[in-house]
Amino acid sequence: MAIVIEEVDETLFWLEIMQEKKWMDDSELNVLWKEGNELTAIFVSTIKKIKSRLNE
Repeated sequence: MAIVIEEVDETLFWLEIMQEKKWMDDSELNVLWKEGNELTAIFVSTIKKIKSRLNE
């Protein structure tokens, strides 16, 4: 799961570059940016839940 979070983070990094370079419309990038952040939250939450269950 940590690798998945790293990959999403890298994707968000490239989306930021694309926005700075004006390679895509901001409205499209904003949708992708929001989805990337939502996925990050889901994966972080999953990791926390797994760790808490392992520590029980």
